[in-house]
Formats: sequence, structure tokens, C-alpha cells
Amino acid sequence: MSSLTLADELALLSYDVDGRSQVGRPTLDYALAGAVVLELTLAGRLDLADGRVRVADPAPTGHPVLDAALSRAADERRPQKPKDLVNRLSKGLLDQVLDGLVAAGVLERRQERVLGLIPRTRFPSPHGVEPQAETEARQRLTAAVLADGPVEPRTAALCGLVRAAGMERKVFPDQSRRQVNARLAEISAGDWASDATRRVIQEMQAATIAAITAATVASTTSASS
Repeated sequence: MSSLTLADELALLSYDVDGRSQVGRPTLDYALAGAVVLELTLAGRLDLADGRVRVADPAPTGHPVLDAALSRAADERRPQKPKDLVNRLSKGLLDQVLDGLVAAGVLERRQERVLGLIPRTRFPSPHGVEPQAETEARQRLTAAVLADGPVEPRTAALCGLVRAAGMERKVFPDQSRRQVNARLAEISAGDWASDATRRVIQEMQAATIAAITAATVASTTSASS
């Protein structure tokens, strides 16, 4: 498993260099939850059966955010539909992910007041430039979009999450949006995992991305009513 999780990479990609989020909430919350579900699936801890997420292996991963999510999934009285698990895991997840990135020295936490009154917290890079981990994630994504053929599983999962969160313009500012969208769709449907795990991971990815979209639409509709 990478030292940074898919949720870490997605969070970094969603913030600008000044530490301000460029992705609205709750979309980012749901996308991060989806990233955690996919990470645990790639690690062999979760799988999908009969349209529900099941714990395949309860062994801890050693990462606090992932292990908390795995424990939460295991504590459910019955296996959850992807959209329900994504909704449950999304609560407070952004704070956990950002806390981890600050603890790792990838980001800083800066608390300030706008106009001297309104409190605001930013999470900029300590060095005033894009964090190396974000640059590396962006380079992997760009290489995947510009190439042909299959993509390794973690990058393919991150491509799907970027697409689900509507982050294409931020992540691929210099590429044709139409071409990017077509390639991301191709990657999501491609044969990017081993034969032994391809079906379950692809099904989980499709179900998780659908869950992110459904949860975001439901929340937006509720807020506008």
C-alpha cells in the first residue's frame, strides 16, 4: 500500500496551493469516502456481493483512517449498500484526512480571520508550492489519460474518483475536456486489475462512483428544497 492513500491524494488534488478547497461540499466528503472504500477493496479488505459491501478480511491495514473505516464496516449489523456506506463514512472524514496530511508534514494548518471577524482554516503547502505528493499523483493521472491501454489499479481508481467528483478541469487544465472525459470513462471500464480480482474491484468502483453521485445529488436537492 502507498504511504499516502487514495483519499490523501484526492484531498491534495482538491486544494489549491494557498490551501483552499476547489471542490464543493458535500461532493468532496463523499468522494473521499469513496476513495477509502476503493482503497480497502484494493487491499483485499472489502468486496462486493449481491450489491452490498462485505468485509472480506478484517485484518488492520496499519493506517488509522482506513482501519477506522474498516472497523465501521465490520460493526454494521448487515452488509451495507455502497451508497449507504459512503454516506456513513463521509461524516468527519475530510478533517481526518487533512489532520493526517498535516501530521505527515505534507500540509500546514493556518487559522485566520477574514475581515478580522470570520474564522477560516487553510491547509497550504509548507513550502508555498504544490506538494511533491500532489505533483506525483497529477503526473500519474496525466500519463494515464494521455496513454492508451490498461492502467494500474490505484491510478485507475483515482481516475474514477476525479471523474466522480467533477475535478477534471482542475486536474487536467491543459487537456481537452471531451478527450479527458472519454479516456476516464475508458479507464473505468478497462481491464486494469488481475483476473483474480478484476471483476470485484471494477464492480466496487462502479458502485462506489454511483454512490458518490447519488449522495451528492440527494444532498444538493435537499439543500435547495
